Amino acid sequence: MERDIESPLAILQPKLPKQVREDTTKQIASAGHATVSSLQRYVRKDGKCNVHHGNVRERYRYLTDIFTTLVDLKWRLNLLIFVMVYTTTWLFFGMIWWLIAYIRGDLTHIGDASWVPCVNNLNGFVSAFLFSIETETTIGYGYRFITDKCPEGIILLLVQSVLGSIVNAFMVGCMFVKISQPNKRAETLVFSTNAVISVRDSKLCLMFRVGDLRNSHIVEASIRAKLIKSKQTKEGEFIPLNQTDINVGYDTGDDRLFLVSPLIICHEINQQSPFWEISKAQLAKEEMEIVVILEGMVEATGMTCQARSSYVTSEILWGYRFMPVLSLEEGFYEVDYNNFHETYETKTPACSAREMAEMISKAELPLTWSVSSKLNEEEEEEEHEERGPAEDKSHEERTEQNGEVTNLENESKM
Repeated sequence: MERDIESPLAILQPKLPKQVREDTTKQIASAGHATVSSLQRYVRKDGKCNVHHGNVRERYRYLTDIFTTLVDLKWRLNLLIFVMVYTTTWLFFGMIWWLIAYIRGDLTHIGDASWVPCVNNLNGFVSAFLFSIETETTIGYGYRFITDKCPEGIILLLVQSVLGSIVNAFMVGCMFVKISQPNKRAETLVFSTNAVISVRDSKLCLMFRVGDLRNSHIVEASIRAKLIKSKQTKEGEFIPLNQTDINVGYDTGDDRLFLVSPLIICHEINQQSPFWEISKAQLAKEEMEIVVILEGMVEATGMTCQARSSYVTSEILWGYRFMPVLSLEEGFYEVDYNNFHETYETKTPACSAREMAEMISKAELPLTWSVSSKLNEEEEEEEHEERGPAEDKSHEERTEQNGEVTNLENESKM
């Protein structure tokens, strides 16, 4: 009976997924090391997500949205599909035109002036293929043309014209969308190579810089930031790559940017910040990544654009600030992008924001306040209750005299 009571804790252990087991093993293995190995990025510096989708069984969903699938393909595949679609349709309808001519006997009456063919001057598959191209692309050189004695040819001409227009609209539209994709606009939106942590307005802040290289501005630009860090809940659940919002001004409206010149985005490390209890020494040991996302509309096209970048712990500089890049010239402001990524060292406490706030709060307390003074006040109140009115009056006179003597001694020391 005792074994039956004690055994469930050992038997009914939850079976963890393979990924969780691997991550837990890695964490245990790396716990004894003093240094942390290089962190695998979730978002690369160029903004591309470092995530590959594997074991996708419902691949038919890609075909239900074939237009987006074609737009997402690489250029070489797009051009290959573009050429293959047109070539296939031309060959398919060219084969049908040749079959019509073969069944009607047009190919056996070539050169017969009394014979009225379905398509004049169609004498083989090559000429049928050329006629198919002329019909679908509406080139029409005038040498090969359909006659009114061929109803099946007229029907085929209508079908090919309609299907050709659909293919043209689909393929040309796909190529146009791919050419005008707004992600190319994101190539001129730049982020600083490093993020910095320093004191601003007596508060510890995390900062990074963003800029736009083009003269055409991003309309309704906004900035967001997320902390990517694995965590384990109180119940023992392991959450890989957990995402936590980092406040960069969405409660005050500072996240809405007028991105004409480079701006420094600031995150105040307060009690709601995930960096509240992280010091300089602890930051070097953390395995986390900060992903920043800049969104807005392209002024020239009105399409939404998004630029992304990330900062790992090795790219967060503690005790640094960004070099100024804006200078006033004659009649205009000039931005020097040579200093866009440059930083300089500044005096910054190495403690966490919580410890810094505690030191500031202690420094602002009255100098006469202490635990002993508080106890003395309580003793004086008890003595006041025990003494009578006469004794209180004499005690106050002695206190005043002692105070005067103390003041005189302090003045003499000064």
